[in-house]
Amino acid sequence: MKVAIIGSGNVGSAVAEAAKQAGHEITVASPQPERREGLGDKLGVGTTSSNVDAVEGADLVVLAVPFGSFNDVVRDIAGKVGGKIVVDATNPIREDYSGLATEGSSGAELLQQQLPDARVVKAFNSVFASNQAGPVVDGVQLDGFVAGDDAEAKKQVLDLLRDIGYRPIDAGPLSAARYLEGMAFLNISLNAANGWPWQTGWKLVGPGPSSSPA
Repeated sequence: MKVAIIGSGNVGSAVAEAAKQAGHEITVASPQPERREGLGDKLGVGTTSSNVDAVEGADLVVLAVPFGSFNDVVRDIAGKVGGKIVVDATNPIREDYSGLATEGSSGAELLQQQLPDARVVKAFNSVFASNQAGPVVDGVQLDGFVAGDDAEAKKQVLDLLRDIGYRPIDAGPLSAARYLEGMAFLNISLNAANGWPWQTGWKLVGPGPSSSPA
């Protein structure tokens, strides 16, 4: 699968590495030439300075930018993602980290409103960048939670997470992204408040989804 990743920060770079290792064709869009050069040399992925160029040939687009850049990127790609799967990996956290910037909604739902012709799916947001390329903590396979309204798009994202090494979990409709973003904020808050090393991740235990990555 051809995957475009918009953003070359910690999350975007880690998802690029993970998806590349899983055998997918990756292009990363970044305005920073040093990041593009570094990713190209280190991971062997394609890079471009143009968000539009990245998404035009992609089967799936991952939005991995700070929420403050969200609207600018959306305006950039709006005319190029009709029918495409757009994975929202962002978290709409307020600048002062006092909570989520969305009220009664989620960043993913806002994204779907702005990209009505795209198939928006929420994924990757509840896992720290440090665990994205190898989603195992203390020998435990992390869960990859996915929310979306388009069943086929969601299946493809669940398969991608399985390829990478997660135990994929269908969290329900796109509105469930509100809770996934809350989970991410809680994990961030706990690590910041307690000085933890940003390695914690979410795992459902007990009867439920198979623990097998296959």
